[in-house]
Amino acid sequence: MKYFSTRGALSELTFEETVLAGLAPDGGLYIPASVPQLPANWQKVWANKSFPELSIEILSLFISADEISQTDLAALVHATYNDSAWRHPEITPLQPFTNNKYILELFHGPTYAFKDVALQLLGNLFSYFLQRRNRTKSPGEERETLTVVGATSGDTGSAAIYGLRGKPDVSIFILHPKGRVSPVQEAQMTTVTDENVHNIAVKGTFDDCQDIVKALFADTAFNAKHHLGAVNSINWARILAQTVYYFLSYFAIRRTLPTDAELQFIVPTGNFGDILAGYYAKRMGLPMAKLVIATNANDILTRFWKTGRYEKLDSNFSSVAVGGVVETLSPAMDILVSSNFERLLWYLAFEDIQNTNPGGDLREQACQTVKGWMENVKSVGRIVVPDSVLELARRDFTAERVDDKQIRQTIREYYTSAQSYTADPHTAVGLHVAGAISPQPNVIQIILSTAHPAKFSEAVTSALDGVPGFDFDEVLPETFKTLLTMERRVIEVERPDVELVKGVVERFAVP
Repeated sequence: MKYFSTRGALSELTFEETVLAGLAPDGGLYIPASVPQLPANWQKVWANKSFPELSIEILSLFISADEISQTDLAALVHATYNDSAWRHPEITPLQPFTNNKYILELFHGPTYAFKDVALQLLGNLFSYFLQRRNRTKSPGEERETLTVVGATSGDTGSAAIYGLRGKPDVSIFILHPKGRVSPVQEAQMTTVTDENVHNIAVKGTFDDCQDIVKALFADTAFNAKHHLGAVNSINWARILAQTVYYFLSYFAIRRTLPTDAELQFIVPTGNFGDILAGYYAKRMGLPMAKLVIATNANDILTRFWKTGRYEKLDSNFSSVAVGGVVETLSPAMDILVSSNFERLLWYLAFEDIQNTNPGGDLREQACQTVKGWMENVKSVGRIVVPDSVLELARRDFTAERVDDKQIRQTIREYYTSAQSYTADPHTAVGLHVAGAISPQPNVIQIILSTAHPAKFSEAVTSALDGVPGFDFDEVLPETFKTLLTMERRVIEVERPDVELVKGVVERFAVP
């Protein structure tokens, strides 16, 4: 399996090259040269496999055995999803809520967020590739190193740090918007004091941080000097790892419900990575209804599905504040531009060209179309896709928006229900949308729960203020109770300036 950039630069890469590169030099995102179809007997053979076992099967479809042997891949996967690192034996358990509604809990990893699923694996992949390369070095020869840079709106940072802390030959620099992540999220990142971990608090927004990271990757000389690696969901390995829990939940449902039930996944998303994993699962052959995009007030994705306009700011200024990102109760989704949406745009462009003008090199035409679109997003802040492209997007997805008032109402509704489920504000976005779309009787809704509620104490406690019997201390894990008092290490950057961040990397990266 080879990989290429959505914008068409350079030649195809191996899986190893793709993982270590992260972002393509032309600013595009790497996607597989083809999406493999599932084995003919997958529903029978995979039906009772565990999360690690399913991971091995799915990863094997995208990774050549010439790159990672089956033995090594199995060892990597089992080292990642072992009992000591995860608080639930199923890794991502499916919790029934009503007869047709289930909650897929993705927060049982070391940092209590769904991003652990991919970033624990990605950290081990980085180490595997570096160790293999350095084993061939002669005594005294310079070792290969990796400088990981990433931007976080909350959970990516801590999950990446926990996946890479203490690993040899790796430095990690995580940028977060100062004051715009929850106190617990900030503490999870900044209390990790391993020498290879560096937190950078940028006075700006998440999008500012993300733009800086992209600029660093686009700087050819800087990238070559420091061997930059990506941990954001621009890294293909993250998307691949996250496809597994769609399959796991499918089999869990199939073991207990009639086979004619149709699955509908509702995914709270900002950067479009988690739901994109579901899209790849669907393209591979996993049966499901339309994927449901659930956004907060930063609703660039919902507005696209309603209008075909992908624009940073709402032209009518009806939902997004003039000037940028709205601060909400669900800060991990406070994102102006969804990076992974580019990957979907490539598939939409390719299919549209195939349908309307099938001559010539379809892949190259799709790459050039996407390149033009993304240049317009950068230069004028918007694109308007043809109606034929919007129709293709609506075939596989639908989207809805949720505001803070609805988030509070939903947290309260689920806590006071007969089953009394405590949801974090991001999960509440998905739960609200699930209740608003009125599925058919044979549809089983699966809402992805992306974080433990304790990570967002202010949102949860404000929503449940005055509810009899609610005690946040009962929600709070023991590990969180001392987190806010621990020693911290963080580097503050006074403005969103690429050169200032470069200076920090130059100072602290592994030589």
